[in-house]
Amino acid sequence: MKIVKENISIDELKEMSAKMYGDLVKAVIDIEQGIMVVDADLHADEEKQLLENGSRQQDLWGINIYPHLIGEQFIEFDSMINMRPRQDNRSRSVEDENTRKKIIEIVNRLIINGIPT
Repeated sequence: MKIVKENISIDELKEMSAKMYGDLVKAVIDIEQGIMVVDADLHADEEKQLLENGSRQQDLWGINIYPHLIGEQFIEFDSMINMRPRQDNRSRSVEDENTRKKIIEIVNRLIINGIPT
């Protein structure tokens, strides 16, 4: 697992994806702190890592990154940790458009040269 506070390269994400599932990297984004954790088998493990480092659970959202894809296919908003009825998020997706935009902005800032288009 790696906490990304500054930046990470697409090549590093590609290496991680080859070791895990061959095409994706699981990530959890802290939308308040603007950081993410990558490279774990489960979003729950990444969530735990951020919680232990001072993040608040309501700020954490799970995504999948597909470093070999471009544009909108690069990020998939899908994780069991996203199921939060008390935050009006009743699915594995990230339903709030503003939260999605924050996640995209953070991922774009943290990946060197941004999300590939």
